[in-house]
Amino acid sequence: EVQLVESGGGLVQAGGSLRLSCAASGFTFDHYTMAWFRQAPGKERIFVGGISWDGNGPNYADSLSGRFEISRDNNKETLVLQMNNLKPEDTAVYYCAGRTGRTPSPQTYDYRYWGQGTQVTVSS
Repeated sequence: EVQLVESGGGLVQAGGSLRLSCAASGFTFDHYTMAWFRQAPGKERIFVGGISWDGNGPNYADSLSGRFEISRDNNKETLVLQMNNLKPEDTAVYYCAGRTGRTPSPQTYDYRYWGQGTQVTVSS
């Protein structure tokens, strides 16, 4: 059974940091390009950033201005999103996702596997 399980979300004040993790199982993690998406209430799910199967990249949505960093540990089958200088507009449910393509895609429909999401709330 394929599983992507996000953790690390929570409530943080503006300017603070959070580190999200995504634990993968049930598929060959190091053959998959991985990404983070987020979805705010009433809005569509959008691309945060992604990293290729071999760790190349990563690339990010332009709006993040260097505040977020994605990494992966293929030995531990884990994807990480380090978020710094958080802003209230970063409030959303954050999802990890996996696809078989060689590079990250900003399109949700390109991803085969999805986690259940973890809530991040940034207070002003």
